[in-house]
Amino acid sequence: MQGHKNAESWGPLSSLPGNPMIWILILSELMVFGVGLMGFVIARDIDPVGFAKSQDSLNRLAGAINTMVLITSGLFAALAVEARARDNVQTSRWWLLAAGSFGVIFLIIKAFEYRDKILHNSAGLNENFLTLYFLLTGFHAAHVVMGLVILFIVGWKNNLENIETGTAFWHMVDLIWVLLFPVIYLLR
Repeated sequence: MQGHKNAESWGPLSSLPGNPMIWILILSELMVFGVGLMGFVIARDIDPVGFAKSQDSLNRLAGAINTMVLITSGLFAALAVEARARDNVQTSRWWLLAAGSFGVIFLIIKAFEYRDKILHNSAGLNENFLTLYFLLTGFHAAHVVMGLVILFIVGWKNNLENIETGTAFWHMVDLIWVLLFPVIYLLR
C-alpha cells in the first residue's frame, strides 16, 4: 500500500508513502534548516578565519560517528516499513526499537560534544559560530527527540500508513544531519 488512500486527492503528494501532511511538514522543515544553513554559510564568509578556528575546535570524529549512527538508524527504520508491508508487526516494532535506540545514541554523543564545548572549548571562539552551531545542532537534536516520540507512537499504533509517515519524518532527520555535518564540521 503506497500513498494516502482517502477519497480526497492530494495531487502529487498522494503517491508518496505515509500521510500526505507529513510531506508538507517535511518540506517546511527542510526550508527552515535551509535558511539556517544559508545563514551559517553567509556568517562564515564574513569571518572565515574566526569560523575556521572555531570549526577546528569541533570533534569531527564524534560528528562522523553520529552521521553513521543516524544513517544506520534510517536503515533500521526502512526495514521496519518493509517488515510491516509484509504484515510482520512484531518485526517492524523491533526495527523501530533499533532505529530509536540509535537515535538515543546520537543524542548521547551530541550531549558529550555539547558538554565539552561548554566546559572546555568555547573560550576565544567566534561567538557567531558558537551561536549558529548550538542553534542548528540543537534544533536538529530537538527534531531527533520528536522523531523518537513519533517512532514510539507508530510502533504502538502499528499500521503501514503510520509507519511510513513516522519513518518519513525520521529520514528527514537523517537527511538534515547529513547536510549539517559537512557544512558545520568540514567545509571551509
